[in-house]
Amino acid sequence: MSSNLDPITLEIQWQRLVTIADEMDNATIRASFSTIVGESHDFGCIIMDQTGSAIAQAQFSPPQFCTMLPITTQHMLRRFPVETLRDGDVLVTNDPWIGSTHLPDYNLITPMFRNGKVVAFLGTVAHVSDVGGHLGDLEAYDVFMEGTRILPAKFYKAGEPNHELIEIIEANCRVPENVLGDLRAIVGTHRMAIKQLHEFMDDYDLHDLVELSREIQDRSEFALRRAISELPDGVYTHEVTGDGYLKPFTLKVAITIAGSELHFDFAGSSLQQGDAAINAAFNMTYATAVYPIKCMLVPHVPNNDGLVRPITVVAPEGSIVNCTFPAPVKARAKVMKHIPPLVFGALAPLLPKETIAAAGGIFPFHFNGTDSRYGRFNVHVLPHGGMGAMADADGHPPVAYPHNSTVTPAEITELRSPVLMLSKRLIPDSGGPGRRRGGLGVEYVLKCVAEQPITLTIRPDLLRNPAPGLFGGGAGAAGAVFLNGQRIERFIPITFRPGDTCVLQVPGGGGYGTPTERDPELVRIDVANGFVSAEAAAMVYGLQI
Repeated sequence: MSSNLDPITLEIQWQRLVTIADEMDNATIRASFSTIVGESHDFGCIIMDQTGSAIAQAQFSPPQFCTMLPITTQHMLRRFPVETLRDGDVLVTNDPWIGSTHLPDYNLITPMFRNGKVVAFLGTVAHVSDVGGHLGDLEAYDVFMEGTRILPAKFYKAGEPNHELIEIIEANCRVPENVLGDLRAIVGTHRMAIKQLHEFMDDYDLHDLVELSREIQDRSEFALRRAISELPDGVYTHEVTGDGYLKPFTLKVAITIAGSELHFDFAGSSLQQGDAAINAAFNMTYATAVYPIKCMLVPHVPNNDGLVRPITVVAPEGSIVNCTFPAPVKARAKVMKHIPPLVFGALAPLLPKETIAAAGGIFPFHFNGTDSRYGRFNVHVLPHGGMGAMADADGHPPVAYPHNSTVTPAEITELRSPVLMLSKRLIPDSGGPGRRRGGLGVEYVLKCVAEQPITLTIRPDLLRNPAPGLFGGGAGAAGAVFLNGQRIERFIPITFRPGDTCVLQVPGGGGYGTPTERDPELVRIDVANGFVSAEAAAMVYGLQI
């Protein structure tokens, strides 16, 4: 591979781009207004070249967001061609079939001009606090029930706010100060990144990023193709069953390896559902499918668009992984969560040491209401279950996967809403048993201390189909939700009254390998730490303690 850039210079310049993306990420947190952005970290930042291809992403950004943003940018540039853009323009959309597949995710794209021409684009996708619509996550009949859809538009024009568009957004959400505060903060982070990119290009006397972008993407593509080529050609299949909401769904995949290329086909997956908002538009399926391949085969290569060139993905139109407008999509994460275990399950025979058992899922909840002490509030918490186990490691306790969000601290939840978090604890015996144990789930106990009833919205998962293990590993514990001691299984917005208590049991991850192969000393340590009960040690692992 010929190049005018020596490897050391390339690495320094590449890592500096990643650092600028990291600065965008950090600044977004510091300047944000909402808990969903500032505390839950439900956003992603990337740098793209002059064509809209990703060349660097913030290291803490969700990989799905950063894989979808270039696709979104290409859609936006068809509506606003590069030659029509002006310095200071900021493009925006939250269309689920253009962006990151549900309305709360706003995509903002800012062109960077140098010497009068576009040389790069800055992109951020962020989950905002509210987009109007109903307060539930799961029950809807079409996307129109779910909030306000903004087709590609200019949020800023030549550096000035588009007041007409801002008025539309403000008039159609419950907490406009949070939503617009976050969006304006993102615009500011793009301006900061543009300044840093100019400084970077000045340091290396660069008029554009064409050669650097080509080197980053070509070398990344070469690395992935080489890794794919080392795998045996063939077709590898797997299927999983997810809870869905009112009825379960099935995902199927056939992964074809042919030389240095890899092809996904989701034929046979369930049809989209018209009575539950769990459908995934294609962008989400595509981004979530390619992500495990990068993790397994080239984990040390920073994410960029060169890594998707050897991969193609198809899914039947009208299926739950390629839904058509106007299907309800707000809770599409209930499908997204099952795609990595689907991919790992198919490739486990080839890559047993690189695959991961299924994780304990995403269990988001949020509070909405009005209180004299807090004003109008909308506070989100994004807990995850335990991680699945790997060949050489137990699953982590609750951690975001396949996302990169964090959990809003109890102190922030209590500071911003009239809700007390009475306890938060790991659940013994919730990690799937195996030679390597799955990560434990977590229990939250919440108490309403509001002056009047507020709304609690919960989007649980794995209540009926817990996270399966790999290679003989057991499933993690299933999830559950209790309101005032009564189990609930239908999740319309809950009227959370003063004094009410809600218990959320977030599932554990699947185990890896046969439980009887587990090192007895590890079982003893688990019992001592309270991760495994003495009864389970005897029954599952055959060890009397």
